[in-house]
Amino acid sequence: MKKASPSVRLAIPFAAGVVAAAVAGRPFATALAGSVAVLVLMAASAGRKYLVTVPLFSALGALCWSTAALGGPPPRPVALAGAMDALQAAINGAGFPGGHSGAIITALLTGRKGLLPRASINAFRAAGASHILALSGLHLGIIYSVLRRVLSPLGNSPLWRSVRSVITVIFCGLYTLATGAGPSIVRAFLFILIGESARATGHRTISPSGTYCLALTLQLVIAPQLITSAGFQLSYLAMLGILLLFPRLRDWYPQGRGPNPLRRIWTAAALTISCQIFTAPAAWWHFHTFPRHFLLANLIALPLAEAVIITALASLLLTALGICPQFLVQTCGSLVQLMEFCLETIASM
Repeated sequence: MKKASPSVRLAIPFAAGVVAAAVAGRPFATALAGSVAVLVLMAASAGRKYLVTVPLFSALGALCWSTAALGGPPPRPVALAGAMDALQAAINGAGFPGGHSGAIITALLTGRKGLLPRASINAFRAAGASHILALSGLHLGIIYSVLRRVLSPLGNSPLWRSVRSVITVIFCGLYTLATGAGPSIVRAFLFILIGESARATGHRTISPSGTYCLALTLQLVIAPQLITSAGFQLSYLAMLGILLLFPRLRDWYPQGRGPNPLRRIWTAAALTISCQIFTAPAAWWHFHTFPRHFLLANLIALPLAEAVIITALASLLLTALGICPQFLVQTCGSLVQLMEFCLETIASM
């Protein structure tokens, strides 16, 4: 059995210390959380060199939470809120067809759902696709993929690889701040930051578990109160499902040569199932709901949401340049209407 990397062995006790202190709910929980974490995690750790670092990181995690608890909730960044106002105005002025198309695109790109009617929000929630309207790592991941493709003509030399990484991190960081830096989108940005930093320095092999644990530790160091946030919990639990369960489910479908539509469908289903299994307990705890048709809803809605985001970004950019063809705007609006129709149909089943 492959041994866990140092980042995994140290991130787990740190997070455990934060959790234990949060459960105790008082600043004096530092000593309690540290002692509990020592008993549990020292037994699970292998190797003498971790006999000191495991309890130390457990205590540090509890101390971070206890110290932050005295200072109240972390402030939300507002410096770039004007950028989202401008983006919302551009969406409203683009003329996307359909009654709710502009409101849904606004939610997908800015996270603002104030323009959406309650019926549409309820339909997304009942179908098991409410996470599509909540700005999250999914949305930043799509934008990140678009950026990577747009910047790919710069080349792959060490210099231009570094330039691409810097541009990507700066843009994603500004977008994260402008949208309010919610827990899920910050988690996605940290994944991007860690991955691009490794690429820029020539380290092509990146451990997914190491990236996960490093991002988890950094986010808890910055804002340990997030351990009680539903968005934070669901985001990291979904990623844990992708790391631990998704590869096993995906490999149930036999490998083959050439394009295979059935395999692509199974891969998407495996991804959805993996996330749902790991997030279901937390979702039930916070919201007391479990969508029956989550698999069907996500198989349909996720590809459509990705297509909507890409076509909406292209429409807005070309509109700003004054060269946007009308069929692109019409296509984006039609995709939004199709997604809304499908989810409303699923919600009524």
